[in-house]
Amino acid sequence: MSIRGPQALASLDEAMRDIRREEDEISKRLARSGERVGKIRESEAELFRQLAQLRLDPAVQQELDGRISQAEAKARDMLKTHAAELGKAEKSLGAIDAQLSKLTGERASALDELAKRQDELKALATRMQPSIARDPAYAAKRAAAAELDEIAAQSMAKTEQAEADREEKGKPYRDDPLFMYLWESSYGTRDYRANNLIRYCDGLVANLIGFAKARPNYAMLNELPLRLREHAERQIANARQAEAEADALETAALDAAGGKPIRDALDAMEKRIAAIDVEIVAFEDKRDEAAKVLATLSQGGDPAFEQALAALAAGLGREDIQTLLAEARLTRTGQDDTIVAQIDDVRARIKDEESEVREQQERLKTLAARRRELEDIQWEFKKQRYDDPRSTFREERLTGDLLNDFLRGGITAAAYWEQWRRSQNWNTGTAPGDNRSRSANPWPDNGGFNWPDNSFGGGKSKGGGGGFGGGWGAPSGGGSSSGGGGFSRPRTGSQGTRKHTNFKTGGGF
Repeated sequence: MSIRGPQALASLDEAMRDIRREEDEISKRLARSGERVGKIRESEAELFRQLAQLRLDPAVQQELDGRISQAEAKARDMLKTHAAELGKAEKSLGAIDAQLSKLTGERASALDELAKRQDELKALATRMQPSIARDPAYAAKRAAAAELDEIAAQSMAKTEQAEADREEKGKPYRDDPLFMYLWESSYGTRDYRANNLIRYCDGLVANLIGFAKARPNYAMLNELPLRLREHAERQIANARQAEAEADALETAALDAAGGKPIRDALDAMEKRIAAIDVEIVAFEDKRDEAAKVLATLSQGGDPAFEQALAALAAGLGREDIQTLLAEARLTRTGQDDTIVAQIDDVRARIKDEESEVREQQERLKTLAARRRELEDIQWEFKKQRYDDPRSTFREERLTGDLLNDFLRGGITAAAYWEQWRRSQNWNTGTAPGDNRSRSANPWPDNGGFNWPDNSFGGGKSKGGGGGFGGGWGAPSGGGSSSGGGGFSRPRTGSQGTRKHTNFKTGGGF
C-alpha cells in the first residue's frame, strides 16, 4: 500500500512535534535539576551549621555561619531571578510552537483545497479529450512536438554515447604520463610555450610515443561530446517550444469550457502554500534560537546563576569547613556521625543530579541536531512538491521503521532522504509521461502542472534522463537533492523556491 504525499508530510510533521515535545520536557527537567541542586546545597549548608554548633567555639561558629549565610542568600536570590527568566523563555517558546502548529494546520487545509481543484480540472480535461483530439490544429502541433521529441531523444542518446566513449576510450591516453604531459603542455598547438632545450626534449618524447598521430584522436574524443551536447540542447529547446504551442491550444480549449477559474484557484492556492512555507521557515528559525536560550538557561548557563551556586559550593568547600568535617569523621559521637552521614548523603545526591544532567544535556544536543536535519528533509520534501496530493511513495516503512531508524541515528539524514527520493512516484494520469523518472515533478519550470502525454492526441511519452524528458519537470529553485546529503534549506528565512507564473496543463493529454 502506497503513501500519499500529504500523509507522508503529516508523518514528518508528527515526528517533528515529538522531537520538539521531548526537547521541551528535557529543558524543564534540567531546569528543575538546577533548582534541586541549589536546594540541596542549602541543606548541606544547614548541616554544616549544625556540625559547627557541636564542635566550634561560638566566635568561630558565628564567623563561619556568616560566610555560609551570605553565599546562601546570594544563591537564593539568583535562583528566584533564574526561575523568572526560565518562565519567560518557556512562554516565548510556547508561543512560537503555537504559531507553527497554526501554520501547519493552514497548510494542510490548503493542500486539501488544492487536491479538490486538481480533481475538478482533471475531470474537465477528461470530458474535453474527444473534442481536443479531433482539432486539426492541435493534432498537427502534437505530431510536430512528438517528432521533435524523438529527434531530441536521439540527439541526447548520441551525446551520452559519445560521453561514454570519451571516458572509456580516453582512459589509455589519460593513463599515459608522457602523453598527458605533452597534452597539458599544448604541444603541437599555437599555445605551446617552451625554451629551445625543452622544445628539443619534448620533440624527442613526442616522436618516441607517436604523439602526432595520437593527439588528433584524443582531441576528437574530447570535442565530439561537447558539440553533440550543444546540438542536443538546441533540439530539446525546439521540442520544448513545440510542446508549449500544443499546451497553449489545450489551455485555450479548457478555458473556453470553464477551466480558467479552476486554474486561477489552483495558482492562488499554490501561492498561498508557498507563502505559508516561508512563514514556517521563519518561525522554525525563531524557535531554534528560542530553544537555544531555554536550553542555556535550563542547563544553568546564566553566568550570575552559575556564579551564585559556585560561590555557595566554594564556601562549603573551604579548608576550615573540610577540616571540620574531617575531624567529625574521626570522632565516634552519635550526633557527629548522624550529621556526617547526612552530609555524605547530600553530596551523593548532588553527584547523581550532576550525572543525570550530563546525560540529559547530551540528549538535548542530539535532539537539536535531529530536529534541524528533519527540518532540512521537510524543506526538500516541499521544494520537490512531494507533498502534492498526486505524489505517492511505494515504501511504507518511510513513515515507520525507516523514520524511527533516522530519529535514533541509525541512518543519516542524507540516506533517509535518498529513500524518499527513490520511492517517490506520481499517480497514473497525473505526471507527464508514464516512462518518466520516478523523481519527476508535475510542475514545469514556470509553474502549473502537466497532464500525461499518452492519454490522447498521439503525444509520445517522454523518457527521463540526460536532461531531456523527465528532467524538464524539476521546479525552479533546485532539482532533486543528491544522495550526497546536500540540503538547501536556508537558516535565516526564505523568499521561497516555488515560482508561480502562468499555469498550463502541460504536454498533451
